[in-house]
Amino acid sequence: MEFDYDLRLRLAVFEHVTRLQREGGGVITWRQLNQGLLFEGQRVPIWNQQKGIFRPAVLRESGAALSIQTSFDGPYDDASHDDDRFVYKYRGTDPDHPDNRALREAKRQRRPLLYLVAERPGVYRPIFPCLVVGEVTEQLSFLLVADALGSITAPAAELDDASPLKSYITREVKQRLHQGRFRWLVLTAYAKQCAMCMLRHTDLLDAAHIIEDRDVRGLPEVPNGLSLCRIHHAAYDAHILGVDASHAIHVRRDVLEEIDGPMLRHGLQDLQGERLHVPRRLTDRPNPDYLAERFDRFRAA
Repeated sequence: MEFDYDLRLRLAVFEHVTRLQREGGGVITWRQLNQGLLFEGQRVPIWNQQKGIFRPAVLRESGAALSIQTSFDGPYDDASHDDDRFVYKYRGTDPDHPDNRALREAKRQRRPLLYLVAERPGVYRPIFPCLVVGEVTEQLSFLLVADALGSITAPAAELDDASPLKSYITREVKQRLHQGRFRWLVLTAYAKQCAMCMLRHTDLLDAAHIIEDRDVRGLPEVPNGLSLCRIHHAAYDAHILGVDASHAIHVRRDVLEEIDGPMLRHGLQDLQGERLHVPRRLTDRPNPDYLAERFDRFRAA
């Protein structure tokens, strides 16, 4: 099958970004993005760090945007709408701004986009292919879905923007986006150490939810998180360890009475009565109401 220049470029960009993802553990940096892509004998930029919506000059004929990005310091609402869609805000408030027209043209031509979501400053989680499937003019927004790579070359008759597969892919992608951003925010607030044992190996640290993310209140926000090493995260989720609203750590009674090796004694039992090492900023400290609710479940267990 012969593809036009526009689609060949998009497929090459997705292949290039996939390779960068493998090298970077799923994320890519602004420096890597700034290098662009060598495509059919010329260097083509794939984003503009200063612009949310980007169409390279080589796509002037098609007029469709190639990539969009969400700034880490920008409104995170861009990455949330309902379970099955992303929202992406207009450039400014004029629906006829050239950037908004480029994104609208991507919708009209069903051109797949590269969506770069900032997971932390200067580091992006690439989502692709993304399709623009709607527009909410009164909210100055476009609606997008994540799709499977194979659908790019599917016959038009087989395309369905409301398909269960697209909804499933979008929900899964949004969950990963939330977790990546949440982890970085929580670990940064806790100075990249376990709040219980002060372990500083970030590869062994998790952002643990106090109120689980399946609860409508379980938002990926720092006051609903604890920076915990893998062992203490698992113990917290299993109600072996509990934390009350005053930040005191409690060990389940039957575990306190167990006799085992040094891991049990030093890793769990010695935490009885210790206190969490919480962030310096008051606004980053765990929500006391959430701690109390979670502690009630620990006591019931």
